[in-house]
Amino acid sequence: MAFNSSIRVLVAAFMTVMATMTAARAEPAQIVAFGDSLMAGYQLNPGESFPERLQAALRERGHDVVIANAGVSGDTTTAGLARLDWSVPDGTELVILGLGANDMLRGVDPDIPRRNLTEMIERLQARDMDVILMGMLAAPNLGASYGERFNAIYPDLAGEFGVELYPFFLDGVTTIAGMTLDDRMHPSAAGVDRMVEGVVPLVETWLSAQE
Repeated sequence: MAFNSSIRVLVAAFMTVMATMTAARAEPAQIVAFGDSLMAGYQLNPGESFPERLQAALRERGHDVVIANAGVSGDTTTAGLARLDWSVPDGTELVILGLGANDMLRGVDPDIPRRNLTEMIERLQARDMDVILMGMLAAPNLGASYGERFNAIYPDLAGEFGVELYPFFLDGVTTIAGMTLDDRMHPSAAGVDRMVEGVVPLVETWLSAQE
């Protein structure tokens, strides 16, 4: 009788643990897209920003995700660092980090975005949040020396902190007709869809690792 009672207790405990795990997995994955105008959806219609289109694409593929848009047009890495803690709420599981383009366009010393992005990743990892780093490339007119220093930031940090890297956030968009707005800098709705197409596999790999 005592043996049977012990078995019942163990089974009940096991079922409780399994129910808790199932409930946890049933919750949508909480993701924050943190960046500048490339995240914010500069001059795009509602529903056309990168976070919105990425969320839609992932849901169409059967993934239960919620992606918050924490993009602010014009943000440098310095501005992003200043608002990081309150822009990324507790409970966030993954941060898609895309900053640095405005530093580059302003010719900011690459040591500054490197330092700021380093601190961002450190803070996010300290809060048990995973990071996918969106790489950026320097414009050719800034010169070879600047380009070498700036372009090395993202792969260097990805290797140092063990985070996933998407090498160039605007891959397949820059200089391609129809993929940018008239300013030839910001993505059009079609450009955003191209960016989403490139990033979806990385997020799906991360989602698979959470199962």
